[in-house]
Amino acid sequence: MADMNNQDRENRTALDGDDEDQDFGLEDDSGAVIAAVGRQIKLWREAAGMRAAELGTAIGYSENLVFKVEGGRRIPKPEFLDRTDQAVGAGGRISAMKQDVEEARYPKKVRDLTKLEAEAVELGSYAGGVIDGLLQTEEYARALYRERRPAYSEGDIERLVAARMARQVVFDRRPAPLLTFVQEESTLRRRTGGRMVLRRQLEHLLEMSQLRHAEIQVMPMEAEEHAGLGGSHRILKLKDGKTVGLNEVQLISGLITDPRQVQILEMRYNLIRSQALTPRLSREFIEKLLGET
Repeated sequence: MADMNNQDRENRTALDGDDEDQDFGLEDDSGAVIAAVGRQIKLWREAAGMRAAELGTAIGYSENLVFKVEGGRRIPKPEFLDRTDQAVGAGGRISAMKQDVEEARYPKKVRDLTKLEAEAVELGSYAGGVIDGLLQTEEYARALYRERRPAYSEGDIERLVAARMARQVVFDRRPAPLLTFVQEESTLRRRTGGRMVLRRQLEHLLEMSQLRHAEIQVMPMEAEEHAGLGGSHRILKLKDGKTVGLNEVQLISGLITDPRQVQILEMRYNLIRSQALTPRLSREFIEKLLGET
């Protein structure tokens, strides 16, 4: 019984999701990549003359999980691929797919955004509805995804949260990009996820505001002038000298490359920053809110 319990725990940590019967609804090219990897694993298993149950025993996972990986319904972690490679004698060919699987782990739109952020030397964001994704704690992000309708499965929530957290590597880049954020006051007051989740989120904002290459400003609700009433958006200045915009509305997040439209978004963002509290006053404002929460 102890051996079975250990195997069950390993099954859950070796694959995305915390429920053995939880499938993933991959709606973009991620699904094609994972399906192709699954087919390759099945071909190598069959060429080795092994049944799914035998492969599962050899690598320490259940037959059910092997079938799901081969069917493209589960995303294997690196150790699953390495052990399978060794068990079927693939000579490193299955292990070599780890990078493809890692990239496919996240939705395509997240991967595309991450690539843009990796190319940015300057990024500016005005967030009017929720805390900006690059500034969110894991608990806050999870609470947001739990509120989405139609509802996400638990597996999809964890996948999306992991993708959002992975994007925050932009703060660790060297040379460091200039990162500026303007947060609507209402986003700092709304108790998304509950009081303790909000407290930790406010504490995190204060921590991030201490970074020399990041500035966080608050747009107070009492501000009489506000150039951002058209909605949340981002401005990214890339290494090659180009500037692009991202317009964020419900159901659609669009990349804007037309120079005239980007110029308008950039003008609006600069105005928003001038109308918001300064970074120093914003820290004091967030500290005050934290004391009241």
